[in-house]
Amino acid sequence: MLVAAVALVDVDGRVLLARRPEGKPLAGLWEFPGGKVKPGETPEAALIRELKEELDIDVSANCLAPFTFASHSYEKFHLMMPLYLCRKWDGQPRAVEGQALAWVKPQKFGGYAMPPADKPLVAMLRDFL
Repeated sequence: MLVAAVALVDVDGRVLLARRPEGKPLAGLWEFPGGKVKPGETPEAALIRELKEELDIDVSANCLAPFTFASHSYEKFHLMMPLYLCRKWDGQPRAVEGQALAWVKPQKFGGYAMPPADKPLVAMLRDFL
């Protein structure tokens, strides 16, 4: 399964995390915004679509910088997840789908339970930011 994710970084160096809502797999865990890449869609196009749907923000493809990726085997599927960095977008992120949002300093990521695939990304972001 191909899923694209983004670390939205604000002017204070904080990263936006979203809490997975009840009823979804891994509910209650915090993750980087993003979602599944549809057939025929690029990861960048998927992020632009997902960020509009989930957070009501507009992102340009040239503002998405590839950073790293996660490769993780879950029980029923294998996840490939490119992670992008983004420091510029239009609009104020808001929880369109009722998910909780938190702006978090990378050094504080340890206080947020995250899916197994996201954990290696946390250390890389903490070192980079």
